[in-house]
Amino acid sequence: MPLDYPIHERTLANGLRIVVSPDHSVPTVTVNLWVGVGSRHEVAGRTGFAHLFEHLMFQGSRQVASGEHFSALMAQGGRLNATTWFDRTNYFETIPVGALDLALWLEADRHGYLLDAVNQANLDNQRDVVKEEKRQRYDNVPYGNVMRDIHATLFPEGHPYHHPTIGSMADLDAASVADVHAFFEAHYRPDNTLITLVGDITPEDGFAKVERYFGALPARPGAARPVLGQLPPLAEPVRLDVVGEVPNDRLHFAFRLPVENDQDFLAADLALEALGGLAISRLVRRLVREDQVANSVQAHAMGFVDGVSLGLIAIDVAEGARATEVEEAFLEELRRFLQDGPSPAEMEAALAQSERSWLTALAAQDERADLISHYGLLHNDPGFVNTVLDRLAAVSAADVTRVARQWLAPSARAVVSYLTPEKAQAA
Repeated sequence: MPLDYPIHERTLANGLRIVVSPDHSVPTVTVNLWVGVGSRHEVAGRTGFAHLFEHLMFQGSRQVASGEHFSALMAQGGRLNATTWFDRTNYFETIPVGALDLALWLEADRHGYLLDAVNQANLDNQRDVVKEEKRQRYDNVPYGNVMRDIHATLFPEGHPYHHPTIGSMADLDAASVADVHAFFEAHYRPDNTLITLVGDITPEDGFAKVERYFGALPARPGAARPVLGQLPPLAEPVRLDVVGEVPNDRLHFAFRLPVENDQDFLAADLALEALGGLAISRLVRRLVREDQVANSVQAHAMGFVDGVSLGLIAIDVAEGARATEVEEAFLEELRRFLQDGPSPAEMEAALAQSERSWLTALAAQDERADLISHYGLLHNDPGFVNTVLDRLAAVSAADVTRVARQWLAPSARAVVSYLTPEKAQAA
């Protein structure tokens, strides 16, 4: 049975897109805004700007004091936050219905008039916050820079996904107030933003409220960044070995995949589930349970929009096992999978796991709003949430085998290994 979440859409005169999805089960509303700017829109020498803006957006705007966005909505019983990724930045809050006008007024003020409050003091303050976050989450923790290393190894220099969202210390230091103003003007435009409202509200009321607060925001010209063509699989393996103070060896196998809205991306995702994303997956059976050379195996796909996505398999090497032997066992199982395809049990389990993940996410009002914004902004398809299970069901074992052979071949792998000094010397 197809899903049937109500999807109502409207576009304002200034280009702002609105999606309203009524849900009268609880007296709350989720306000979810996606802005079409992430680290893939940054230029060399100015990385980390998208994430820096996520922080600056809570430091006040024309009529809102620094920190007031949080305090005002939390005082009404709301919860809120923001995140930055390669393809977008999103801002979200779930509040009681009675606080919806306040939430929209706050969002409209910072999305339209942030620059009234962006001065050197605010920039310096939030630059220091971001740099400290980089130290705590990336630079000074074991395996903290693994995703940076994976992206830099898998994607060529200059590619939009080559550099991490957090940016570099040097680029953050070099950011000027003029740079920040120019970045905001280029990307924080009504026609580059989508607002989704999910909750105890009618479409007519939702459209009227968004029009009231956002309709007067001026449209600003902005050149659309061209989307790159599909990046092919690697022609030959590449690897990066990192020796450092890590608890134990870890192997990461990364592959280029089709873009997120390609049906073959779903097949690649199911292939990774069958290989290593499930408790019964063949890599878990072989490496963790039978050979006992790995503590865990994780596998998943990350969907991107600019010419490529990413497939990742991470293997935590058990004490006493050699990383080279674990990699050989992994390649043996991968070749067997490419030759035979998923078994009926593996295919059934992978489909069930994907369906369960989607249904769990869609059951929550705030996550459903986020997924509607995701597919509405990046793929112009907010109704994807109603069709995804049908699209998954249409993927056959033959599709999974075909796509895996094309995109997950051993020759197309990028390997990033994190090794303890003792293991590296013994290798």
